[in-house]
Amino acid sequence: YEINLLELIKKRRARIGYSFKKDEIENSILHRVHSLFNRATGKWKEDVQLWLSHVAFCKQWNAKHQLSKVFSSMLAIHPNKPALWIMAAKWEMETQLSSESARHLFLRALRFHPECPKLYQEYFRMELMHAEKQRKEKKEFEQAKMDLGEFNYSEEILHGEMARIIYRDAAQKIKGVEFHLAVLSIAKLFDFTEDLQKEILESLQTKYADDPLTWDYMARRELELGSLQSTEHATKQMKVSEMTRREERCCAVFEEAVRAVPTEDMWKCYITFCLERYNRKTNSEELKQKRLERTLSVFNKTHESSLLPEALYKQWLQLLLESKLFEKATEVAEAATERFSLSVETWQMRLQVLIQLKSDDVTQCFEEAVKHIKSKGTLPLWTLWVEWSEGTNSKEDTEALYQRSLHATTPAESVTMKEMYLDWTYRNGGYKKVKRVFTSLCENRPFSLDFFRKMIQIEKEQESCKMLHLREYYERALREFGSTDSDLWLDYIKEELSHPQGKPENCGNIHWRAMKMLQGDLVEDFVSKYTLLQTGHL
Repeated sequence: YEINLLELIKKRRARIGYSFKKDEIENSILHRVHSLFNRATGKWKEDVQLWLSHVAFCKQWNAKHQLSKVFSSMLAIHPNKPALWIMAAKWEMETQLSSESARHLFLRALRFHPECPKLYQEYFRMELMHAEKQRKEKKEFEQAKMDLGEFNYSEEILHGEMARIIYRDAAQKIKGVEFHLAVLSIAKLFDFTEDLQKEILESLQTKYADDPLTWDYMARRELELGSLQSTEHATKQMKVSEMTRREERCCAVFEEAVRAVPTEDMWKCYITFCLERYNRKTNSEELKQKRLERTLSVFNKTHESSLLPEALYKQWLQLLLESKLFEKATEVAEAATERFSLSVETWQMRLQVLIQLKSDDVTQCFEEAVKHIKSKGTLPLWTLWVEWSEGTNSKEDTEALYQRSLHATTPAESVTMKEMYLDWTYRNGGYKKVKRVFTSLCENRPFSLDFFRKMIQIEKEQESCKMLHLREYYERALREFGSTDSDLWLDYIKEELSHPQGKPENCGNIHWRAMKMLQGDLVEDFVSKYTLLQTGHL
Protein backbone atom coordinates (compact mmCIF):
# COMPACT_ATOMS: atom_id res chain seq x y z
CA TYR A 1 0.00 0.00 0.00
CA GLU A 2 2.75 2.43 0.98
CA ILE A 3 4.72 1.74 -2.24
CA ASN A 4 1.60 2.24 -4.38
CA LEU A 5 0.91 5.50 -2.51
CA LEU A 6 4.44 6.68 -3.29
CA GLU A 7 3.96 5.86 -6.98
CA LEU A 8 0.63 7.70 -7.04
CA ILE A 9 2.15 10.82 -5.45
CA LYS A 10 5.04 10.68 -7.92
CA LYS A 11 2.66 10.48 -10.91
CA ARG A 12 0.44 13.32 -9.64
CA ARG A 13 3.42 15.56 -8.97
CA ALA A 14 4.71 14.89 -12.48
CA ARG A 15 1.30 15.58 -14.01
CA ILE A 16 0.64 18.93 -12.31
CA GLY A 17 4.27 19.99 -11.78
CA TYR A 18 3.75 20.47 -8.04
CA SER A 19 6.69 19.86 -5.66
CA PHE A 20 5.49 21.50 -2.41
CA LYS A 21 6.85 19.69 0.71
CA LYS A 22 8.23 16.94 -1.52
CA ASP A 23 10.99 15.87 0.87
CA GLU A 24 8.76 15.89 3.94
CA ILE A 25 5.96 13.81 2.39
CA GLU A 26 8.02 11.31 0.34
CA ASN A 27 10.69 10.82 3.00
CA SER A 28 8.16 9.97 5.70
CA ILE A 29 6.56 7.33 3.44
CA LEU A 30 9.99 5.97 2.42
CA HIS A 31 10.90 5.70 6.10
CA ARG A 32 7.71 3.74 6.81
CA VAL A 33 8.37 1.36 3.86
CA HIS A 34 11.93 0.70 5.05
CA SER A 35 10.63 0.09 8.58
CA LEU A 36 8.08 -2.40 7.28
CA PHE A 37 10.73 -4.22 5.24
CA ASN A 38 13.07 -4.31 8.26
CA ARG A 39 10.31 -5.78 10.47
CA ALA A 40 9.41 -8.35 7.78
CA THR A 41 13.00 -9.45 7.13
CA GLY A 42 13.59 -9.58 10.86
CA LYS A 43 10.65 -11.95 11.24
CA TRP A 44 11.21 -14.06 8.11
CA LYS A 45 14.99 -13.99 7.75
CA GLU A 46 15.12 -17.09 5.54
CA ASP A 47 12.86 -15.57 2.84
CA VAL A 48 15.39 -14.48 0.18
CA GLN A 49 12.66 -13.06 -2.08
CA LEU A 50 11.66 -10.64 0.69
CA TRP A 51 15.24 -9.37 0.97
CA LEU A 52 15.44 -8.99 -2.81
CA SER A 53 12.18 -6.98 -2.80
CA HIS A 54 13.76 -4.59 -0.30
CA VAL A 55 16.89 -4.35 -2.47
CA ALA A 56 14.76 -3.59 -5.56
CA PHE A 57 12.83 -0.90 -3.66
CA CYS A 58 16.07 0.76 -2.49
CA LYS A 59 17.41 0.79 -6.05
CA GLN A 60 14.18 2.22 -7.42
CA TRP A 61 14.20 5.14 -4.96
CA ASN A 62 17.99 5.58 -5.00
CA ALA A 63 18.30 4.87 -1.26
CA LYS A 64 22.02 4.11 -1.40
CA HIS A 65 22.75 4.41 2.31
CA GLN A 66 19.81 2.15 3.18
CA LEU A 67 20.74 -0.36 0.44
CA SER A 68 24.24 -0.70 1.84
CA LYS A 69 22.72 -1.68 5.20
CA VAL A 70 20.32 -4.13 3.52
CA PHE A 71 23.17 -5.88 1.69
CA SER A 72 25.19 -6.14 4.94
CA SER A 73 22.27 -7.66 6.86
CA MET A 74 21.28 -9.98 4.01
CA LEU A 75 24.81 -11.34 3.51
CA ALA A 76 25.23 -11.88 7.26
CA ILE A 77 22.14 -14.13 7.23
CA HIS A 78 22.59 -15.71 3.78
CA PRO A 79 26.37 -16.09 3.31
CA ASN A 80 25.77 -19.47 1.63
CA LYS A 81 24.33 -17.93 -1.57
CA PRO A 82 27.06 -16.82 -4.01
CA ALA A 83 24.56 -14.97 -6.22
CA LEU A 84 23.82 -12.50 -3.40
CA TRP A 85 27.53 -11.74 -2.91
CA ILE A 86 27.88 -11.13 -6.65
CA MET A 87 24.85 -8.82 -6.64
CA ALA A 88 26.25 -6.76 -3.75
CA ALA A 89 29.73 -6.52 -5.31
CA LYS A 90 28.25 -5.52 -8.67
CA TRP A 91 26.29 -2.72 -7.00
CA GLU A 92 29.41 -1.45 -5.24
CA MET A 93 31.38 -1.53 -8.47
CA GLU A 94 28.84 -0.15 -10.94
CA THR A 95 26.67 2.16 -8.81
CA GLN A 96 28.90 3.23 -5.94
CA LEU A 97 31.96 3.21 -8.25
CA SER A 98 33.95 1.63 -5.44
CA SER A 99 36.18 -1.14 -6.74
CA GLU A 100 37.79 -1.41 -3.30
CA SER A 101 34.46 -2.27 -1.62
CA ALA A 102 33.60 -4.72 -4.41
CA ARG A 103 37.00 -6.39 -3.99
CA HIS A 104 36.46 -6.76 -0.22
CA LEU A 105 33.05 -8.34 -0.83
CA PHE A 106 34.47 -10.85 -3.31
CA LEU A 107 37.30 -11.77 -0.92
CA ARG A 108 34.78 -12.31 1.91
CA ALA A 109 32.61 -14.38 -0.41
CA LEU A 110 35.55 -16.58 -1.40
CA ARG A 111 36.20 -17.37 2.25
CA PHE A 112 32.71 -18.89 2.38
CA HIS A 113 32.88 -20.41 -1.13
CA PRO A 114 36.54 -21.16 -1.91
CA GLU A 115 35.67 -23.38 -4.89
CA CYS A 116 32.79 -21.47 -6.51
CA PRO A 117 33.56 -20.96 -10.24
CA LYS A 118 30.97 -18.20 -10.70
CA LEU A 119 32.46 -16.10 -7.88
CA TYR A 120 35.95 -16.36 -9.36
CA GLN A 121 34.63 -15.48 -12.81
CA GLU A 122 32.85 -12.34 -11.59
CA TYR A 123 35.82 -11.32 -9.40
CA PHE A 124 38.07 -11.77 -12.46
CA ARG A 125 35.69 -9.64 -14.56
CA MET A 126 35.55 -6.93 -11.86
CA GLU A 127 39.34 -6.59 -11.73
CA LEU A 128 39.54 -6.29 -15.51
CA MET A 129 36.76 -3.65 -15.48
CA HIS A 130 38.70 -1.77 -12.79
CA ALA A 131 41.88 -1.92 -14.89
CA GLU A 132 40.00 -0.70 -17.99
CA LYS A 133 38.49 2.18 -16.03
CA GLN A 134 41.92 3.25 -14.78
CA ARG A 135 43.41 3.00 -18.27
CA LYS A 136 40.67 5.30 -19.61
CA GLU A 137 41.19 7.79 -16.79
CA LYS A 138 44.94 7.87 -17.36
CA LYS A 139 44.48 8.34 -21.10
CA GLU A 140 42.08 11.24 -20.59
CA PHE A 141 44.46 12.93 -18.13
CA GLU A 142 47.35 12.52 -20.56
CA GLN A 143 45.29 13.98 -23.41
CA ALA A 144 44.44 16.96 -21.18
CA LYS A 145 48.19 17.24 -20.38
CA MET A 146 47.52 17.12 -16.66
CA ASP A 147 50.13 16.24 -14.07
CA LEU A 148 49.70 12.59 -12.97
CA GLY A 149 51.90 13.01 -9.91
CA GLU A 150 49.01 13.01 -7.41
CA PHE A 151 47.37 9.96 -9.08
CA ASN A 152 48.83 6.55 -8.41
CA TYR A 153 48.32 4.39 -11.50
CA SER A 154 50.07 1.06 -10.98
CA GLU A 155 51.36 -0.41 -14.25
CA GLU A 156 50.66 -3.91 -12.96
CA ILE A 157 46.99 -3.13 -12.33
CA LEU A 158 46.71 -1.34 -15.67
CA HIS A 159 47.90 -4.50 -17.44
CA GLY A 160 45.46 -6.77 -15.56
CA GLU A 161 47.91 -8.35 -13.10
CA MET A 162 45.25 -8.54 -10.37
CA ALA A 163 43.06 -10.58 -12.73
CA ARG A 164 46.04 -12.83 -13.52
CA ILE A 165 46.57 -13.51 -9.79
CA ILE A 166 42.87 -14.36 -9.38
CA TYR A 167 43.00 -16.71 -12.38
CA ARG A 168 46.10 -18.53 -11.10
CA ASP A 169 44.59 -18.94 -7.63
CA ALA A 170 41.32 -20.22 -9.08
CA ALA A 171 43.06 -22.62 -11.49
CA GLN A 172 44.64 -24.43 -8.52
CA LYS A 173 41.29 -24.93 -6.79
CA ILE A 174 38.79 -25.38 -9.64
CA LYS A 175 39.17 -28.31 -11.98
CA GLY A 176 37.52 -28.62 -15.36
CA VAL A 177 37.90 -27.08 -18.77
CA GLU A 178 34.60 -25.16 -18.51
CA PHE A 179 36.02 -22.71 -15.97
CA HIS A 180 39.09 -21.95 -18.10
CA LEU A 181 36.90 -21.35 -21.17
CA ALA A 182 34.56 -19.06 -19.20
CA VAL A 183 37.49 -16.98 -17.90
CA LEU A 184 39.02 -16.85 -21.38
CA SER A 185 35.74 -15.56 -22.87
CA ILE A 186 35.71 -12.78 -20.22
CA ALA A 187 39.35 -11.85 -20.93
CA LYS A 188 38.59 -11.57 -24.66
CA LEU A 189 36.17 -8.70 -23.92
CA PHE A 190 39.11 -6.47 -22.97
CA ASP A 191 41.69 -5.31 -25.53
CA PHE A 192 44.67 -5.20 -23.15
CA THR A 193 44.63 -8.86 -22.10
CA GLU A 194 46.57 -10.53 -24.95
CA ASP A 195 49.25 -11.91 -22.59
CA LEU A 196 46.63 -13.08 -20.10
CA GLN A 197 44.63 -14.81 -22.85
CA LYS A 198 47.81 -16.50 -24.05
CA GLU A 199 48.55 -17.80 -20.53
CA ILE A 200 45.00 -19.16 -20.09
CA LEU A 201 45.16 -20.83 -23.51
CA GLU A 202 48.53 -22.45 -22.77
CA SER A 203 47.23 -23.70 -19.41
CA LEU A 204 44.14 -25.07 -21.16
CA GLN A 205 46.19 -26.96 -23.75
CA THR A 206 48.64 -28.29 -21.14
CA LYS A 207 46.18 -29.46 -18.47
CA TYR A 208 43.24 -30.50 -20.65
CA ALA A 209 44.78 -31.65 -23.91
CA ASP A 210 42.50 -34.72 -24.00
CA ASP A 211 39.27 -32.88 -23.25
CA PRO A 212 36.84 -32.54 -26.22
CA LEU A 213 35.89 -29.01 -25.13
CA THR A 214 39.51 -27.87 -25.44
CA TRP A 215 39.71 -29.18 -29.00
CA ASP A 216 36.29 -27.73 -29.77
CA TYR A 217 37.46 -24.28 -28.65
CA MET A 218 40.75 -24.53 -30.57
CA ALA A 219 38.91 -25.53 -33.74
CA ARG A 220 36.26 -22.80 -33.52
CA ARG A 221 39.03 -20.28 -32.84
CA GLU A 222 40.13 -20.73 -36.45
CA LEU A 223 36.93 -18.96 -37.56
CA GLU A 224 38.03 -15.82 -35.67
CA LEU A 225 41.65 -16.03 -36.83
CA GLY A 226 40.66 -15.17 -40.39
CA SER A 227 42.26 -12.86 -42.84
CA LEU A 228 43.57 -9.67 -41.27
CA GLN A 229 43.08 -7.80 -44.53
CA SER A 230 40.14 -5.44 -44.90
CA THR A 231 37.02 -7.09 -46.27
CA GLU A 232 35.18 -3.82 -47.00
CA HIS A 233 35.97 -3.89 -50.75
CA ALA A 234 36.00 -7.69 -51.09
CA THR A 235 33.68 -9.20 -53.68
CA LYS A 236 31.03 -11.76 -52.81
CA GLN A 237 33.16 -14.57 -54.28
CA MET A 238 36.19 -13.46 -52.22
CA LYS A 239 34.12 -13.49 -49.02
CA VAL A 240 32.81 -16.99 -49.82
CA SER A 241 36.33 -18.24 -50.55
CA GLU A 242 37.61 -16.73 -47.29
CA MET A 243 34.79 -18.32 -45.27
CA THR A 244 35.42 -21.68 -46.98
CA ARG A 245 39.12 -21.50 -46.05
CA ARG A 246 38.29 -20.68 -42.42
CA GLU A 247 35.83 -23.55 -42.13
CA GLU A 248 38.34 -25.92 -43.71
CA ARG A 249 40.94 -24.86 -41.13
CA CYS A 250 38.38 -25.57 -38.36
CA CYS A 251 37.69 -29.00 -39.82
CA ALA A 252 41.43 -29.74 -40.06
CA VAL A 253 41.69 -29.12 -36.30
CA PHE A 254 38.61 -31.29 -35.67
CA GLU A 255 40.09 -34.09 -37.81
CA GLU A 256 43.25 -33.95 -35.72
CA ALA A 257 41.07 -33.93 -32.59
CA VAL A 258 39.12 -37.09 -33.45
CA ARG A 259 42.40 -38.88 -34.17
CA ALA A 260 43.90 -37.75 -30.85
CA VAL A 261 40.71 -38.17 -28.76
CA PRO A 262 38.48 -40.74 -30.54
CA THR A 263 35.51 -40.51 -28.17
CA GLU A 264 31.77 -40.06 -28.63
CA ASP A 265 31.87 -36.57 -27.08
CA MET A 266 34.64 -35.47 -29.46
CA TRP A 267 32.72 -36.61 -32.54
CA LYS A 268 29.60 -34.96 -31.13
CA CYS A 269 31.46 -31.61 -30.92
CA TYR A 270 32.59 -32.04 -34.55
CA ILE A 271 29.07 -32.86 -35.78
CA THR A 272 27.54 -29.99 -33.78
CA PHE A 273 29.97 -27.57 -35.42
CA CYS A 274 29.16 -28.89 -38.91
CA LEU A 275 25.41 -28.65 -38.29
CA GLU A 276 25.76 -25.08 -36.98
CA ARG A 277 27.66 -24.03 -40.10
CA TYR A 278 25.18 -25.82 -42.38
CA ASN A 279 22.20 -24.11 -40.71
CA ARG A 280 23.74 -20.64 -41.13
CA LYS A 281 22.05 -18.61 -43.87
CA THR A 282 24.10 -17.96 -46.98
CA ASN A 283 23.30 -16.76 -50.50
CA SER A 284 26.08 -18.91 -51.94
CA GLU A 285 24.78 -22.26 -53.17
CA GLU A 286 28.38 -23.45 -53.57
CA LEU A 287 29.15 -22.80 -49.87
CA LYS A 288 25.87 -24.39 -48.75
CA GLN A 289 26.60 -27.51 -50.82
CA LYS A 290 30.11 -27.80 -49.38
CA ARG A 291 28.71 -27.51 -45.86
CA LEU A 292 26.13 -30.21 -46.58
CA GLU A 293 28.72 -32.60 -48.05
CA ARG A 294 31.03 -31.99 -45.11
CA THR A 295 28.27 -32.60 -42.55
CA LEU A 296 27.10 -35.83 -44.20
CA SER A 297 30.70 -37.02 -44.45
CA VAL A 298 31.32 -36.41 -40.72
CA PHE A 299 28.07 -38.20 -39.82
CA ASN A 300 29.19 -41.17 -41.92
CA LYS A 301 32.68 -41.29 -40.36
CA THR A 302 31.22 -41.14 -36.84
CA HIS A 303 28.78 -43.93 -37.67
CA GLU A 304 31.58 -46.10 -39.08
CA SER A 305 33.51 -45.54 -35.85
CA SER A 306 30.40 -46.75 -33.90
CA LEU A 307 30.52 -43.53 -31.87
CA LEU A 308 27.43 -41.73 -33.14
CA PRO A 309 25.01 -41.02 -30.23
CA GLU A 310 21.43 -42.21 -30.61
CA ALA A 311 20.00 -38.65 -30.60
CA LEU A 312 22.15 -37.59 -33.57
CA TYR A 313 20.84 -40.37 -35.83
CA LYS A 314 17.55 -38.46 -36.02
CA GLN A 315 19.32 -35.28 -37.21
CA TRP A 316 21.29 -37.31 -39.76
CA LEU A 317 18.08 -38.82 -41.14
CA GLN A 318 16.37 -35.43 -41.35
CA LEU A 319 19.33 -34.09 -43.31
CA LEU A 320 19.28 -37.08 -45.68
CA LEU A 321 15.54 -36.75 -46.28
CA GLU A 322 15.84 -32.99 -46.91
CA SER A 323 18.59 -33.75 -49.42
CA LYS A 324 16.36 -36.40 -51.09
CA LEU A 325 18.91 -39.16 -50.36
CA PHE A 326 16.16 -41.67 -49.62
CA GLU A 327 18.11 -44.88 -50.17
CA LYS A 328 20.86 -43.73 -47.82
CA ALA A 329 18.23 -42.67 -45.25
CA THR A 330 16.75 -46.20 -45.29
CA GLU A 331 20.21 -47.72 -44.76
CA VAL A 332 21.01 -45.35 -41.89
CA ALA A 333 17.66 -46.00 -40.17
CA GLU A 334 18.27 -49.77 -40.38
CA ALA A 335 21.81 -49.38 -39.04
CA ALA A 336 20.49 -47.28 -36.13
CA THR A 337 18.03 -50.00 -35.08
CA GLU A 338 20.76 -52.62 -35.30
CA ARG A 339 22.94 -50.61 -32.94
CA PHE A 340 20.15 -49.48 -30.58
CA SER A 341 17.84 -52.48 -30.94
CA LEU A 342 16.18 -51.93 -27.53
CA SER A 343 15.34 -48.26 -28.09
CA VAL A 344 11.69 -47.50 -28.85
CA GLU A 345 12.61 -44.01 -30.14
CA THR A 346 15.07 -45.45 -32.69
CA TRP A 347 12.55 -47.98 -34.02
CA GLN A 348 9.93 -45.24 -34.17
CA MET A 349 12.36 -43.07 -36.14
CA ARG A 350 13.06 -45.88 -38.64
CA LEU A 351 9.36 -46.62 -39.07
CA GLN A 352 8.55 -42.96 -39.68
CA VAL A 353 11.19 -42.90 -42.42
CA LEU A 354 9.72 -46.01 -44.07
CA ILE A 355 6.17 -44.62 -43.80
CA GLN A 356 7.28 -41.29 -45.27
CA LEU A 357 8.94 -43.09 -48.19
CA LYS A 358 5.84 -45.36 -48.61
CA SER A 359 8.03 -48.44 -48.37
CA ASP A 360 6.67 -51.99 -48.68
CA ASP A 361 8.68 -53.07 -45.64
CA VAL A 362 6.65 -51.15 -43.04
CA THR A 363 4.71 -54.16 -41.70
CA GLN A 364 7.83 -56.31 -41.56
CA CYS A 365 9.68 -53.56 -39.69
CA PHE A 366 6.82 -53.20 -37.18
CA GLU A 367 6.91 -56.97 -36.53
CA GLU A 368 10.67 -56.81 -36.06
CA ALA A 369 10.36 -53.87 -33.65
CA VAL A 370 7.79 -55.49 -31.33
CA LYS A 371 9.86 -58.69 -31.35
CA HIS A 372 12.96 -56.86 -30.11
CA ILE A 373 11.24 -54.69 -27.51
CA LYS A 374 9.32 -56.04 -24.53
CA SER A 375 5.75 -54.93 -23.90
CA LYS A 376 6.65 -52.08 -21.50
CA GLY A 377 7.18 -48.81 -23.36
CA THR A 378 5.92 -50.04 -26.74
CA LEU A 379 2.85 -47.76 -26.77
CA PRO A 380 4.39 -45.26 -29.27
CA LEU A 381 5.06 -48.14 -31.69
CA TRP A 382 1.52 -49.52 -31.46
CA THR A 383 -0.11 -46.10 -31.86
CA LEU A 384 2.07 -45.44 -34.91
CA TRP A 385 1.26 -48.88 -36.31
CA VAL A 386 -2.53 -48.57 -35.99
CA GLU A 387 -2.52 -44.99 -37.32
CA TRP A 388 -0.56 -46.16 -40.36
CA SER A 389 -2.86 -49.18 -40.77
CA GLU A 390 -5.97 -46.99 -40.67
CA GLY A 391 -4.85 -45.19 -43.81
CA THR A 392 -3.31 -48.19 -45.58
CA ASN A 393 -4.83 -51.56 -44.65
CA SER A 394 -8.38 -52.92 -44.73
CA LYS A 395 -10.79 -52.42 -41.82
CA GLU A 396 -10.49 -56.10 -40.89
CA ASP A 397 -6.68 -55.91 -40.68
CA THR A 398 -6.82 -52.71 -38.64
CA GLU A 399 -9.36 -54.18 -36.21
CA ALA A 400 -7.22 -57.29 -35.76
CA LEU A 401 -4.24 -55.03 -35.09
CA TYR A 402 -6.18 -53.07 -32.45
CA GLN A 403 -7.19 -56.30 -30.70
CA ARG A 404 -3.62 -57.55 -30.85
CA SER A 405 -2.30 -54.29 -29.36
CA LEU A 406 -4.58 -54.67 -26.31
CA HIS A 407 -2.80 -57.90 -25.37
CA ALA A 408 0.70 -56.82 -26.41
CA THR A 409 0.87 -53.60 -24.35
CA THR A 410 1.02 -53.33 -20.56
CA PRO A 411 -2.30 -52.79 -18.75
CA ALA A 412 -1.52 -49.09 -18.16
CA GLU A 413 -0.64 -48.53 -21.83
CA SER A 414 -3.63 -50.53 -23.08
CA VAL A 415 -5.86 -47.74 -21.72
CA THR A 416 -4.77 -45.46 -24.58
CA MET A 417 -5.29 -48.23 -27.13
CA LYS A 418 -8.83 -48.79 -25.83
CA GLU A 419 -9.66 -45.11 -26.38
CA MET A 420 -8.22 -45.20 -29.92
CA TYR A 421 -10.02 -48.48 -30.71
CA LEU A 422 -13.35 -47.04 -29.54
CA ASP A 423 -12.91 -43.88 -31.59
CA TRP A 424 -11.84 -45.78 -34.72
CA THR A 425 -14.74 -48.26 -34.43
CA TYR A 426 -17.30 -45.44 -34.23
CA ARG A 427 -15.80 -43.70 -37.28
CA ASN A 428 -15.69 -46.86 -39.36
CA GLY A 429 -18.37 -49.19 -37.94
CA GLY A 430 -21.13 -46.96 -36.61
CA TYR A 431 -23.10 -46.92 -33.37
CA LYS A 432 -24.11 -50.58 -33.10
CA LYS A 433 -20.56 -51.78 -33.69
CA VAL A 434 -19.03 -49.37 -31.18
CA LYS A 435 -21.57 -50.42 -28.55
CA ARG A 436 -20.51 -54.07 -28.93
CA VAL A 437 -16.82 -53.13 -28.79
CA PHE A 438 -17.41 -50.98 -25.69
CA THR A 439 -19.13 -53.86 -23.90
CA SER A 440 -16.30 -56.26 -24.74
CA LEU A 441 -13.58 -53.75 -23.70
CA CYS A 442 -15.31 -53.22 -20.34
CA GLU A 443 -14.50 -56.84 -19.43
CA ASN A 444 -10.80 -56.03 -18.86
CA ARG A 445 -9.47 -53.34 -16.56
CA PRO A 446 -7.92 -50.74 -16.36
CA PHE A 447 -9.90 -47.91 -17.95
CA SER A 448 -9.54 -44.17 -18.32
CA LEU A 449 -12.21 -41.60 -17.60
CA ASP A 450 -11.95 -40.39 -21.22
CA PHE A 451 -12.85 -43.91 -22.37
CA PHE A 452 -16.26 -43.63 -20.65
CA ARG A 453 -16.75 -39.98 -21.55
CA LYS A 454 -16.12 -40.84 -25.21
CA MET A 455 -18.89 -43.47 -25.10
CA ILE A 456 -21.24 -41.03 -23.34
CA GLN A 457 -20.54 -38.45 -26.06
CA ILE A 458 -21.21 -41.03 -28.79
CA GLU A 459 -24.57 -41.89 -27.21
CA LYS A 460 -25.52 -38.20 -26.97
CA GLU A 461 -24.76 -37.72 -30.68
CA GLN A 462 -27.45 -40.26 -31.65
CA GLU A 463 -30.86 -39.04 -32.75
CA SER A 464 -32.58 -41.54 -30.45
CA CYS A 465 -30.32 -40.91 -27.44
CA LYS A 466 -31.59 -43.16 -24.64
CA MET A 467 -31.24 -42.20 -20.98
CA LEU A 468 -31.15 -45.91 -20.12
CA HIS A 469 -27.88 -46.29 -22.01
CA LEU A 470 -26.44 -43.08 -20.55
CA ARG A 471 -27.21 -44.33 -17.03
CA GLU A 472 -25.37 -47.56 -17.82
CA TYR A 473 -22.25 -45.68 -19.01
CA TYR A 474 -22.32 -43.27 -16.06
CA GLU A 475 -22.73 -46.13 -13.59
CA ARG A 476 -19.79 -48.01 -15.16
CA ALA A 477 -17.66 -44.86 -14.99
CA LEU A 478 -18.64 -44.15 -11.37
CA ARG A 479 -17.64 -47.67 -10.32
CA GLU A 480 -14.11 -46.84 -11.49
CA PHE A 481 -13.80 -43.11 -10.79
CA GLY A 482 -16.64 -42.24 -8.42
CA SER A 483 -14.34 -41.66 -5.46
CA THR A 484 -11.89 -39.38 -7.26
CA ASP A 485 -13.93 -37.25 -9.70
CA SER A 486 -16.67 -34.92 -8.43
CA ASP A 487 -17.45 -33.55 -11.92
CA LEU A 488 -18.61 -37.00 -13.06
CA TRP A 489 -21.35 -37.01 -10.40
CA LEU A 490 -22.42 -33.49 -11.35
CA ASP A 491 -22.59 -34.40 -15.06
CA TYR A 492 -24.76 -37.42 -14.15
CA ILE A 493 -27.13 -35.17 -12.17
CA LYS A 494 -27.27 -32.63 -15.04
CA GLU A 495 -28.11 -35.44 -17.46
CA GLU A 496 -31.04 -36.60 -15.29
CA LEU A 497 -32.32 -33.00 -15.12
CA SER A 498 -31.92 -32.08 -18.80
CA HIS A 499 -32.59 -35.31 -20.74
CA PRO A 500 -36.22 -35.79 -21.99
CA GLN A 501 -36.20 -39.32 -20.51
CA GLY A 502 -34.39 -38.24 -17.33
CA LYS A 503 -35.82 -38.64 -13.83
CA PRO A 504 -35.15 -35.57 -11.62
CA GLU A 505 -36.29 -37.60 -8.59
CA ASN A 506 -33.10 -39.70 -8.98
CA CYS A 507 -30.89 -36.68 -8.25
CA GLY A 508 -31.29 -36.96 -4.47
CA ASN A 509 -30.10 -40.56 -4.52
CA ILE A 510 -27.14 -39.68 -6.80
CA HIS A 511 -26.19 -36.81 -4.45
CA TRP A 512 -26.33 -39.11 -1.40
CA ARG A 513 -24.10 -41.70 -3.14
CA ALA A 514 -21.63 -39.01 -4.18
CA MET A 515 -21.31 -37.77 -0.58
CA LYS A 516 -20.59 -41.35 0.50
CA MET A 517 -18.01 -42.16 -2.19
CA LEU A 518 -16.02 -38.95 -2.70
CA GLN A 519 -12.84 -38.58 -0.67
CA GLY A 520 -11.24 -35.67 1.22
CA ASP A 521 -11.62 -32.14 -0.20
CA LEU A 522 -13.61 -33.48 -3.16
CA VAL A 523 -16.73 -33.59 -0.96
CA GLU A 524 -16.52 -29.84 -0.27
CA ASP A 525 -15.85 -29.16 -3.96
CA PHE A 526 -18.88 -31.26 -4.94
CA VAL A 527 -21.18 -29.53 -2.43
CA SER A 528 -20.22 -26.03 -3.60
CA LYS A 529 -20.73 -26.95 -7.27
CA TYR A 530 -24.03 -28.73 -6.49
CA THR A 531 -25.26 -25.59 -4.70
CA LEU A 532 -24.42 -23.50 -7.78
CA LEU A 533 -26.28 -26.03 -9.92
CA GLN A 534 -29.39 -25.73 -7.75
CA THR A 535 -29.34 -21.94 -7.96
CA GLY A 536 -28.91 -22.03 -11.74
CA HIS A 537 -25.39 -20.58 -11.78
CA LEU A 538 -23.65 -23.72 -13.13
